[in-house]
Amino acid sequence: MKTLFAPALLSLALAACASNTSTDPQQGAAAGTTAAGTAADASADIKLDAYHWRLTSAQDASGKAIAVLAPNPQRPLQLDFKGDRVSVSGGCNGANGRYTRDAKGLTFGDMAQTLMACQDRGLMELDTAVGERLRGTLPAKIEGGDAPSLLLTAANGDQLRFEGAPTPATRYGGEGKTVFFEVAAQRAPCSHPLIPNMRCLQVRERSYDANGVAAKTDAAWQPLYQEIEGYEHQAGVRNVLRVKQYDIKNPPADASSVAYVLDMVVESEVVAK
Repeated sequence: MKTLFAPALLSLALAACASNTSTDPQQGAAAGTTAAGTAADASADIKLDAYHWRLTSAQDASGKAIAVLAPNPQRPLQLDFKGDRVSVSGGCNGANGRYTRDAKGLTFGDMAQTLMACQDRGLMELDTAVGERLRGTLPAKIEGGDAPSLLLTAANGDQLRFEGAPTPATRYGGEGKTVFFEVAAQRAPCSHPLIPNMRCLQVRERSYDANGVAAKTDAAWQPLYQEIEGYEHQAGVRNVLRVKQYDIKNPPADASSVAYVLDMVVESEVVAK
């Protein structure tokens, strides 16, 4: 397997400003109408499935913050749209259901939810609070920009505001390739000309048949000279990961041409020392 590393990616967005100095009321009104129409068109062009939508604020009809929906940066409540389905994560349980989008807003169908019980009662209450609000047709206001926003108004007047973070497919310009990595329980020293005393993840690729049965492997462990985005390695724990591999367009000469993003943890095992 090819061993590579990738530095942090940096993106810079530039915005242009235009001013209108006309004092003609009719001209000004026309300009305002054009600007509003342009903004509406821009919001209509925003694809919901191009972003992870993370809750940034929740308030009731009087403008008071809703305590049970207070955003948690460490475990954000998140909406993900794909095709005609939407999934909800960040609480105790995950939920998934159908949705439609039209000029009136977003219409949510009944959600199917996992049935785990969590010791954190706040997460259980969060599941209930979200489920009560994401029902039926909710007026939706979508605004573009570097960080697009989605404002949903529930039937009781509560307003939930979400901020869009580009998905890996959006950032890297493609759906990516699915690969399976087995990650050894311990990192190991690896030689790197720019990073002294580097310790790399030890990985080997795994494969599965049509029935999902893993093929046995005795392949040697290989150092991975880069991190897997979204994966936090715990020493002493062996994992099998489903990973998305994305090609990086025009990478720097000393950087990797691919990026790895965690899709899901397939298997975990605590390995005795």
